[in-house]
Amino acid sequence: MLAIRNGRVLTMAGTELPKGTVLITDGLIGEVGEEVRVPAGAEEIDATGKLVLPGLIDPHCHVGIIEEIFREEGNDANEYSDPVTPHLRAIDAVYPDDLGFADALSGGVTTVCTTPGSANVIGGEMVVLKTAGKTVDEMVVRFPAGLKAALGENPKRAYGKERKAPVTRMASAGLLRTALVQGAEYLRKLERAAAGEGDPPDRDLKLEALARVLRREVPLRVHAHRADDILTALRIAREFDVRLVIEHATEADRVADVLARENVPVVLGPLLINRAKVELRYRSLETAARLAAAGVQFAVMTDHPVVPIQFLGLSAALTMRGGLSEERALRAVTADAAAVLELEDRLGTLEPGKEADVIILDGDFFDVRTRVERVFIRGRQVYGPGDF
Repeated sequence: MLAIRNGRVLTMAGTELPKGTVLITDGLIGEVGEEVRVPAGAEEIDATGKLVLPGLIDPHCHVGIIEEIFREEGNDANEYSDPVTPHLRAIDAVYPDDLGFADALSGGVTTVCTTPGSANVIGGEMVVLKTAGKTVDEMVVRFPAGLKAALGENPKRAYGKERKAPVTRMASAGLLRTALVQGAEYLRKLERAAAGEGDPPDRDLKLEALARVLRREVPLRVHAHRADDILTALRIAREFDVRLVIEHATEADRVADVLARENVPVVLGPLLINRAKVELRYRSLETAARLAAAGVQFAVMTDHPVVPIQFLGLSAALTMRGGLSEERALRAVTADAAAVLELEDRLGTLEPGKEADVIILDGDFFDVRTRVERVFIRGRQVYGPGDF
């Protein structure tokens, strides 16, 4: 049992405790408040003058599959041999000793969604991980966490130069539709076989991954920067009745009313970059505030290594320069990030029963001078004095 006492506690559940206590029991938050009775024998940490928060969550990055230092030796994000690879699993490529995980801890990031890259129209299944652990299997929070797809420039660039589809945006959409039709037919055959109407189809790993999307077990998470690509993703999601998340969403503010009406969440970013390609022409720090005003659910990403993962908090801070409130900016990397990942029942706030992912900072969260002093994942300290 561990008690973090006397800190300024931001629960991210609507409560701020100027001098609060967070009690951790068996890896979970046991109690949070200003009048918490600490049982005899509990380990105590005095957080006087410190800020106590839930661990940060990066909802879209490539930590573990695009390794720090290495080039092609450690880059396993994109399978360039085939534009449609739904059967690939990010979990099979994650290297737990990637230095990016240590960087994540130094920035207070306790949970990440590691995703295949965007060279393929369908890249594979994402995995949500804790940022500390000896093996990938013990780090897993949720797998699969969504099926990665991509529209726009990247698939065209990867395959068009080889005169192989997709050469156009039409072809990207066509390949995605074709795959979903094949998945739907696979499901139909399975259902008929279950009803005693014929033999089941041969097992097909590609179609199994698509079936999880078509059954609405996991969302289709589509890389789409431009407004036209976002609308194409929405069109396809309606056509096949699948759950959708828009990734990157540079021009999402231009169609914010549609996203809000259809209740489609957004993972926004990366923000700390230049206009490196045409799709980023309208990159703006005001996008987050516009999405909030329209009622769109969103979170902020680093897209590590595009933006180093330890700068997730800084990425959130930049949304404030664009007009977003301080509370909403902090929620974008805590509570709202957990909600976009459909993990709000486990992560993102300091509430009883949730996993004890807690960080202690030596100053205000949005002050660039502030350092993360301690990080706890499931109640165990994984970063502390001596690590910085």
